[in-house]
Amino acid sequence: MTPCDPISLGLPHREPFIFVESVDKLEAGLLAECSKTFSGGETFFRGHFPGNAMVPGVLLVEGMAQTAGIAIGRPGKLFLLTAIRAMKFLRPVRPLEAIRFKAEKIGDAGGLVQCWVEARVGEDLAAQGHVVLAEAPQMPND
Repeated sequence: MTPCDPISLGLPHREPFIFVESVDKLEAGLLAECSKTFSGGETFFRGHFPGNAMVPGVLLVEGMAQTAGIAIGRPGKLFLLTAIRAMKFLRPVRPLEAIRFKAEKIGDAGGLVQCWVEARVGEDLAAQGHVVLAEAPQMPND
């Protein structure tokens, strides 16, 4: 698959809250692989941590959740993060390191969809866990 723009695949987020740059693999309704590289110029790096910058874990989780939304979603369908389960952070991620996010649907029940997610830098596993998403009604544009 040729890398795709995540917005064209239905990601509802916009700058400055997009943590997926390209969609590198997609099996609609089941699996997505996405990528992101932080430049180091983002303002949050000034405080996280001065002289020892690393990508905040919550932003890694958000990148994995956005990847999960792309895996199970489609344009016009909005999913909200409702739970984070058993998340582990196994190594720090630094500015300029290419991050590969992967999300795979592992089950659904009662309007909730659970996905296994991971973030890798090279072959190194940086974070892994489960996220739960729920389909939400579309809100009218302001």
